[in-house]
Amino acid sequence: MHMANAIVKHRILILVLCMLLLIPTAIGMQNTRINYDMLDYLPEDMDTVIGQNALMDDFGKGAFSFIVVEDMPRRDVAALKEKLQQVEHVETVLWYDSVADLSIPMEMLPKKLYDAFNTENATMMAVFFDSATSADVTMDAIREIRSICGRQCFVSGMSALVTDLKDLCEQEEPVYVALAVACACAAMMLLLDGWLVPFVFLASIGVSILLNLGSNWFFGEISYITKALASVLQLAVTMDYSIFLWHSYNEQLVHTDDHQQAMAQAICRTFSSVLGSSITTVAGFAALCFMSFTLGRDLGLVMAKGVVLGVVGCVTLLPALILLLDKPLQRTRHRSLIPDMRGFSKAICKAFPLLLVLFALLIWPAYSGYAKTNDEVYYDMGQCLPEDMEYVIANSKLSEEFNIASTHMLLVSAQLPRRSTEQMLTEMEQVEGVKYVLGLESVVGPLVPEEILPDSVRSILKSDNWELMLINSEYKVASDAVGRQVEDLNAILKRYDPQGMLIGEAPCMKDMIDTTGHDFQVVNAVSIAAIFLIIALVEKSLSLPFILIAVIELAVFINLGLPHYLGQSLPFIAPICISTIQLGATVDYAILMTTRYKTERAAGRDKREAVGIALQTSAPSILVSGFGLFAATFGVAVYSNIDIVSSMCMLMARGALISVVLVLLMLPALLILCDGIVCRTTRGMKPGAKKETV
Repeated sequence: MHMANAIVKHRILILVLCMLLLIPTAIGMQNTRINYDMLDYLPEDMDTVIGQNALMDDFGKGAFSFIVVEDMPRRDVAALKEKLQQVEHVETVLWYDSVADLSIPMEMLPKKLYDAFNTENATMMAVFFDSATSADVTMDAIREIRSICGRQCFVSGMSALVTDLKDLCEQEEPVYVALAVACACAAMMLLLDGWLVPFVFLASIGVSILLNLGSNWFFGEISYITKALASVLQLAVTMDYSIFLWHSYNEQLVHTDDHQQAMAQAICRTFSSVLGSSITTVAGFAALCFMSFTLGRDLGLVMAKGVVLGVVGCVTLLPALILLLDKPLQRTRHRSLIPDMRGFSKAICKAFPLLLVLFALLIWPAYSGYAKTNDEVYYDMGQCLPEDMEYVIANSKLSEEFNIASTHMLLVSAQLPRRSTEQMLTEMEQVEGVKYVLGLESVVGPLVPEEILPDSVRSILKSDNWELMLINSEYKVASDAVGRQVEDLNAILKRYDPQGMLIGEAPCMKDMIDTTGHDFQVVNAVSIAAIFLIIALVEKSLSLPFILIAVIELAVFINLGLPHYLGQSLPFIAPICISTIQLGATVDYAILMTTRYKTERAAGRDKREAVGIALQTSAPSILVSGFGLFAATFGVAVYSNIDIVSSMCMLMARGALISVVLVLLMLPALLILCDGIVCRTTRGMKPGAKKETV
């Protein structure tokens, strides 16, 4: 109570301090780098990651792109190559004239060399950069290359992807926040009891969001997914806390005319309830930190920090704003659109046997769809982009003109005997889907001594430690076919060179598929275990955690099972994140109702009456919270052209509604069914309480 009185007393100081904190916050936001490369989050001990580092250390090569040039004379292509070679951070531009004199007619070139770079209508150049795939300087180089090339050229590769992704994100992200705020505001204006209240809530939450984004500077960088979703998710999941404080404040005003004392009491009551509510949400986000694919840790830490800041803002800044604007807030009160829930609660209690049957019937189809959805996700980040993006068009051109869907890079020991290298390449070219392998041996032929090659040519593909080769594949990145192909190529490689490494987008994607498949199981187990323990401690019960988690997990199964039945494919990260976020964010609805049920039951009420009162009193708060979460995410889901953002927001929006429906319908039925067990396994509750007529 002392802390609450201090907050009320020093409310102006709190407002001033919050405004001052926005200055370093703005600096922190400006200096937090955004990472757009999903492959950066693979574990450091994987061969693909080690190989990528070796490529940079030994060859000075990081990012890699193919450039398809259509209907351009050979001399003009040569001139274009020279221009591209001058672009800052372009390390090498590899075309046929890199290994053969331009005066030699193309038709006289070795067939492999000719086919590698030419078709009837187009030619192709390979560009290596001296910087990482998602480095800012690499993206700047991609933009400059596109401006030099013009409309006849198409730039593919991961760097082109992250460049387009960055540009699209920067274009759309301000709209995400605006939509989330507008939709959430509209929902609260309708469902709460004041026209001005939502704006005060949003001001308080907005400051917490800005503080969260600014404090990300301590991490150095965050992923683009985290940046795109953090503000929307923080608004959605912390909105409840403001609602709790507002309702508590108005309840206290019924008993006293002293608004400051009423607020102090409201802070005390809200802090305890919000603390209990936020712990499960924090646990849900914290579970993401157990992913070996470290994107989960990136999102989990930022969002857990955001929830904590949301709680702090709710009990400090929000009370100060409410007291400052108390008179206009009270003058603009109106009746909520949520009807009286007494009739609804009675009907649910009477129909509980039917609802139990429905609950049981939903389990198998929901879980079946859920399991299949996780097997039907996609990993190709190019699918996240609209079809008219430059990267998507370039990949289509590469596939149409050269039948190349992906490119692997092979690092082989420079000391491997030439004969062994030639045999290895011959075997690799027999692997299904391999179009060809390009290396020194394959380009110059077995009869040409390597020693007579100019250093400028030899250095492109060979260093003191490694020889670099390119393997072009007909199979698309992240497909099952390319996964099998990578396994076959690795098996051949390790027979000849156990230290050799197969790297590139497709091998990295395969590692990501293997990693995230394991992560899905781990994160689910950790989140369920953590939230189970929290509920057990908060509710002082051994049985209630099973009931509450069963209800919310069914909501998760339904939500993530629907894409299978609707024929939709989700980005791989969505099921992993949403399964734990939905559990952590919406289990609060069940806790709210259960806490009131315990109170009424302990007071001696009949189980049906206790459940009915709990449902009646908690339903308005659950509806406001659920629809607020839906509103904050649905608008973004509809607007976004980035599928990974759109999918995750749509899952959150739909998941909120499904959780609300199941908590309001199924949880009362389960509480009535399991009342005897709950009473015997919950501290403070006694079985055999007196019966009363409903």
